[in-house]
Amino acid sequence: MSEPIFRRAEQADLPAIVAMLADDILGQQREDTRMPLATSYVHAFQAIQADPNQFLAVVELNGEVIGTLQISYMPGLSHQGAWRGEIESVRIAQSARGSGLGRKMILWAVEQCRARQCRIVQLTSDLKRVDAHRFYEHIGFTGSHKGYKMML
Repeated sequence: MSEPIFRRAEQADLPAIVAMLADDILGQQREDTRMPLATSYVHAFQAIQADPNQFLAVVELNGEVIGTLQISYMPGLSHQGAWRGEIESVRIAQSARGSGLGRKMILWAVEQCRARQCRIVQLTSDLKRVDAHRFYEHIGFTGSHKGYKMML
């Protein structure tokens, strides 16, 4: 088996990315994998690509996209003007789950944040994703805050 390749997503990767986003109990309720993909996905992808503080990554193994995540780089005044890296939308194809790829993806994302001089790396995880919480804590993240969202 070859080593995974981490790279910036391309528009041609969108169907695979959306399929991974939809491939769980929560994503099934909010994503739309019908082809052609909704233009909202294309517009969001274009906005992400145009923003230098956004990085939508895919992980490729043997020519197949099997993982994705997005890093948002955010400047802030707190913590003495520290930049933060926010890791979101972490997904792995079912065929690669349990292979250690998730750990490699998160550690790779942390290194990307370090390279951008971020002093804080953060992520959120739905309260229903108990296994994911254990996974993130095992890597070194702490559940130090309670997050809130408002759907509009």
